[in-house]
Amino acid sequence: MRIVMMATGDIALPCFRALAETGELVALITQPDRPVGRHMVLTPPRIKVLAEERGIPVFQPEHMRDADAVAQLRAYEPDIVVVMAYGQILSQEVIDTPKVACINAHASLLPRHRGASCIQAAIEAGDDETGITIMHVVKKLDAGDIICQLSIPLNGTETAESLHDTLAELAPDALMDAISCLEDGADDRQEQDESLMTYAPKLHRADGEIDWNQPATQVARKIRAYHSWPGTFTVYPSVKSGEDKVLKIYPPIDLFSKAKKPADSRPGMVLESGPDGMLVSCGGPHGGALLVTTMQPPGARKMNAESFFAGHKIMPGTILGLPSKRQD
Repeated sequence: MRIVMMATGDIALPCFRALAETGELVALITQPDRPVGRHMVLTPPRIKVLAEERGIPVFQPEHMRDADAVAQLRAYEPDIVVVMAYGQILSQEVIDTPKVACINAHASLLPRHRGASCIQAAIEAGDDETGITIMHVVKKLDAGDIICQLSIPLNGTETAESLHDTLAELAPDALMDAISCLEDGADDRQEQDESLMTYAPKLHRADGEIDWNQPATQVARKIRAYHSWPGTFTVYPSVKSGEDKVLKIYPPIDLFSKAKKPADSRPGMVLESGPDGMLVSCGGPHGGALLVTTMQPPGARKMNAESFFAGHKIMPGTILGLPSKRQD
């Protein structure tokens, strides 16, 4: 089999290594090098560096739908095209190019959590399990027939960062099983049940704002789900300047029952603050509160509560959140 991989994100690195070891990987197609960091240094995808180290040809079209890009793909004469975290929508010409199949490795148990933020969505939704799906690529987003799936349980402590790494290591097993099925002609494809479909759109930094009106369990899930991208934050009024400042919030987060809250507490109210953390009241039918122990003020490093409150003040009774959402 001649295999071409189309991938950019780091989650695809273990699959790339597995394919390279087969000796059947004839090329990598990945995104162009991009400026990264404060100084905008032109930086290649990590998977490109790995390919070059192994002597595997690399192709980096700006737009895979362009005729020249499609022609280059055809020149590789692939039997199978493997797509994982590539970052571009594929045309029907690309999908139809391989002789056997164009397949995708997706980090959820489809049809649940189609889309770019599937890992975050599984944590934020409180799912009991997630996994890797290998499917046929079709024009409709993540809607192709399933070839195989591998699942893992979720224990309620994962962050998106840790789950990303776990799923990355799981993916090669699912991928190699799928390729073996295709090689043997035993492609027992399973159509997705559209009634079970959920969508996980691409996330932006603004999506990380904490809504303290939600129950503590939901806020805690969001903090874990959005670590480390796009991150979570809240806004607090500075005691010194009176201006609103952004405070980034990090896991771990401790949950407290509503019995910990005074009767007159409101969502976003700081109940306690000090070296052990900042206890914040949450809303929703089950209430509860969260103890924030790791945070990052503007222009500073991430720090624990003891370090933060040594130089900053957020007094009990303060209401966190954007001014428009504060309950006075």
